[in-house]
Amino acid sequence: MELASYSDYAVRLVNTEEPARGKDTLTSVEAVRELFGASSQMARRATDADVTRFRSVRGRLRAVFTAADSGDPTQAVDLLNSLLLEFPVSPQISGHDYLDEEGRPRWHMHLADHPSNATAGYAATAAMGLAFHLTEYGVDRLGLCQAAPCRNAYLDTSTNRSRRYCSDRCATRANVAAYRARKRLETERSDSTGRTAETAQASTPVTDA
Repeated sequence: MELASYSDYAVRLVNTEEPARGKDTLTSVEAVRELFGASSQMARRATDADVTRFRSVRGRLRAVFTAADSGDPTQAVDLLNSLLLEFPVSPQISGHDYLDEEGRPRWHMHLADHPSNATAGYAATAAMGLAFHLTEYGVDRLGLCQAAPCRNAYLDTSTNRSRRYCSDRCATRANVAAYRARKRLETERSDSTGRTAETAQASTPVTDA
């Protein structure tokens, strides 16, 4: 597994909350466990106490995306470095689960953590994955959805750094809203032009031939 792929952990956690909409799905230990996906062993270690701890890490990860999205790479890196210091991991070479055609291990990098609780394990993986993504693709590849009020986090892997939305749904919604706004403006301009013409015509004095 490429280490940058672990950055999805950060995105999943950040997007459990939509501040502008007042939505928060991180309300139970079951919700915490769902975030681990296939990492069932660590998920089983989650307790009710991890709900509050996960929310704290979520806020710090969102701050990284916010700084990157606002064009402040230094702030984004500083915030991410603080997470890396607090939640360290040890990269190790692994060959389990991946075999080539001859049955030999396909060696790859794996993140080995030694967490004191489920939050520490998740935070370490998310921070390290995000760090690898940031250094491989650039700080400007971390963004927040531009389709207000969404603001979900996303990782831009497009070839021309053009991504602005977290999903096709938000992109479509934003495009529809922009189209409707243009139509309203065109209508307002047309009405304004029509009223101006009517006023000018009404004010033109009528003379006898």
